[in-house]
Amino acid sequence: MFVKSRGEHASKHVLPKNLALLLCFASFCAGMFFSNRTWMVPDAKGIPWTSRTGGKQFVDYDPNIVLKNEGNNSGDISGSQHSILTMDKAISDLEIKLMASRAERETIQKDPMMSEGVKNIESTLKRKYFMVIGINTAFSSHKRRDSVRATWMPQAEKRKKLEEETGIIIRFVIGHSSTSGGILDKAIEAEEKVHGDFLRLQQHVEGYLELSAKTKTYFATAVSLWDAEFYVKVDDDIHVNLATLGVTLARHSKKPRVYIGCMKSGPVLARKGVKYHEPEYWKFGEVGNKYFRHATGQLYAISKDLATYIFINQKLVQLLNEALVLVVRCM
Repeated sequence: MFVKSRGEHASKHVLPKNLALLLCFASFCAGMFFSNRTWMVPDAKGIPWTSRTGGKQFVDYDPNIVLKNEGNNSGDISGSQHSILTMDKAISDLEIKLMASRAERETIQKDPMMSEGVKNIESTLKRKYFMVIGINTAFSSHKRRDSVRATWMPQAEKRKKLEEETGIIIRFVIGHSSTSGGILDKAIEAEEKVHGDFLRLQQHVEGYLELSAKTKTYFATAVSLWDAEFYVKVDDDIHVNLATLGVTLARHSKKPRVYIGCMKSGPVLARKGVKYHEPEYWKFGEVGNKYFRHATGQLYAISKDLATYIFINQKLVQLLNEALVLVVRCM
């Protein structure tokens, strides 16, 4: 009786099985609901983040955050912009050097004369020179060359000493005749054996109407052979004071994109039949306009960065006149 009555009394306080399962399920759902509400991640506005897959950075913009921090971080922003500009310039300089190196290697590989002396060229490139002077000359200018050699251009060991001690390279610049290997070419080869002071432009054919092309080829060739601060072009009827030229260029050694000479700006001659007629006069604007300010062709110098630009883009360089107007446009 006692046991039975106790069991009957206990059975009144025990929940049914189905109701217990229902309560458990409801508790589980409530726990999941409140857990999601409690641990919900807020929107990361204004905060940059990177995906786990290493993808791009996504930045959400929150104007409230920007307005709060705008006054305090103006200095940081300007500093960051300066750093970015500095980095961009450094990257641009490296790209130019890389392109110059690639173009230089292609030029050496394609040119048989350069391929034969590639070892000498590589050793020369390691040396830093002050300036390279290219004396523009022609096949018929033998007397002018002798006059230059007898006055301001050192010969033999003295010229080598000048190169080693002062970093000044001097060469007569000439291409080839229309008849390759003809009498004119052989005469220059014989003169080269005696003096050893020529820079032969292997891919250039001499001619009065090709003077601009010759100047472009000279700068491109010189910058590929010698690593110098300046590259000078001078005619063979000009006598140069090396000391004065060196002092003048030294004043501009730390400046970028240097183009120095006796500057002028003459009118663009549009009328046919006149001397120095400009066939592409329309590119300079209205009739009566003047050329861009440029140096006279007898003597001028450009810095290495401009010479490298011509070297890299020699196929794209537009030949306007002997004054090399392209260099002025780049400044």
